Amino acid sequence: MIFSEEIKKINLVGNDLKKYRQKKKILDLLYHNDSMSGSVLSKKIGVSLPTSLSLLNELSEMKFVETCGTGVSSGGRKPVMFRLLNESIYIIACELGRYKAKMIIYNSHNKPVTSMSYFDTSIDDDDLVDKIYATAQTLIGEAGIDERRIFGVGLTMPGLIDETLGINYTIKNKKYSNVKERLESKFQKLVYINNDARMQAYGEYVFGKAKGHLNAVIVNWSWGIGMGMIINGKLYNGSTGFAGELSHTIFVDEGDLCICGKRGCLETIGSLYVLVNDAIKGIKNNVVSQLTIGFKDRINELEPDDIINAAKSGDEFAISLLNKVGLAVGKGLSLTIQLLNPEIIVLGGVVSKANRFILTPIQQALNKYCLEQISANVKIVISDNWEQSGLLGVTAMLFQVLFSDMNMRELT
Repeated sequence: MIFSEEIKKINLVGNDLKKYRQKKKILDLLYHNDSMSGSVLSKKIGVSLPTSLSLLNELSEMKFVETCGTGVSSGGRKPVMFRLLNESIYIIACELGRYKAKMIIYNSHNKPVTSMSYFDTSIDDDDLVDKIYATAQTLIGEAGIDERRIFGVGLTMPGLIDETLGINYTIKNKKYSNVKERLESKFQKLVYINNDARMQAYGEYVFGKAKGHLNAVIVNWSWGIGMGMIINGKLYNGSTGFAGELSHTIFVDEGDLCICGKRGCLETIGSLYVLVNDAIKGIKNNVVSQLTIGFKDRINELEPDDIINAAKSGDEFAISLLNKVGLAVGKGLSLTIQLLNPEIIVLGGVVSKANRFILTPIQQALNKYCLEQISANVKIVISDNWEQSGLLGVTAMLFQVLFSDMNMRELT
């Protein structure tokens, strides 16, 4: 595993692994809290106050930590508060969709320090790593970031992913399947990779609509239908890391061919593919719709947003298309609800922008396929920030890996 030289230096002070672990723990505590006093930190890491302040002073000299005023006192002098320096640690976060990718850079307080950058690629793009690297370099240059302060690259992508090895088994060309190894070689940084739906779930659990819910299902509804699960307050990966493949659950015997090679998967009846293809068929058949008027002569330019916007303006054809995919996904969610009994289901992805036009048919499907005692207490909501939830999820996970004891042997 390859790491930035800057973080290695934390362990070179006195060549003391114990001290290094204490510093790592301090950084972890400060990441998860806005600010903390030296005395609180000393208790948390099990050292004396002078030792805690000495460690904080060293971290301050290395530009990881800064003071930020004083805290509340229970008597006597108010304690000095410490926090992570905004510019101390940066994470490059990238999310791949079926056809496009997006990237942003976050600081140590999970705040974006660059604009969102979009670029065309896919998991089967032989130039994927080069495109990710080039986009990152552009963002770094535009923001004027010291590259030595970038400590990791987080990537979310569709497919069957081994998060430990960083292998995406869905990539067709097997020599390119170890994406983590390729990115580490290119960036010379810590790299973390996981499935896009699971990282969206983690982002929603830490920062979004699923926060505070110990049992939640998060659906990434786009060209595929990915699902991430929070079970008993923890992200559920499954025994081999492949949990949540709702998209490739068979719902129609001898149905349409799916990209996975099977027939009748939920993706073939409830995804953006179905929404757009059914719209195109209707337009070609001159169905009465503003979509026909607007796209008859430029049918290849039709986008999912056009269908959603038409529905919001009252177009009956567009509404019927959304109703169809909503009923299909609602049936899939009814099975999920009866298996997992979640508190909340958070919908994200492009289709979620349709809001009530998919929430209504989903509820109709739940009424038909779910036991009322189970479904009655499940809240179904639309994500407030699905565009960034996966990026924030992989960033938070990368910080967890960065500060964990698992990396100790790599840094000595």
